[in-house]
Amino acid sequence: MASDEAEDSDPGLPAEERVMAHARGKARDVAGRVGIPGGGAVLGADTEVVLDGIALGKAADEADARGMLKALAGREHTVMTGLVLVTAQGEHECLARATVRMRPIDDDVLRWYLGRGEWQGRAGAYAVQGAGGALIEGIEGEPSTVIGLPIGALGLLLDDAGLAPWGTAA
Repeated sequence: MASDEAEDSDPGLPAEERVMAHARGKARDVAGRVGIPGGGAVLGADTEVVLDGIALGKAADEADARGMLKALAGREHTVMTGLVLVTAQGEHECLARATVRMRPIDDDVLRWYLGRGEWQGRAGAYAVQGAGGALIEGIEGEPSTVIGLPIGALGLLLDDAGLAPWGTAA
């Protein structure tokens, strides 16, 4: 279920705090509206693309997306995904990070990518799991962090909460 939580935390907060506040708000919103399933949990996630310490957020329009992609082109940046798991016993959370190296992007590639519309609603104006993968030179860390659901980190959260399908936490 999608959260109705607005991603409007204080832009002056450090990126780590913003992404966790958004993930926490999303999880709490859904848990508050529909409840926590018996023996289960509600998961909230949020992803930020951070360049030179600044969270880029989602592009407002195509011109904004163009600016973000030009700034990222040929450079490394950090992608953070915050996860918050709300259970009947409490909350469990973690922050996953990956470093992404974007290849240099010429105007033809930029025009092609922007024309696809995939940038809309995406942190940093790209989707590595789609056509945006053609913009990427390499990823250090868990690629699923960049996609927006770090599977390894989620497994640790589920284990910590005693909800992992492979058994309970030690």
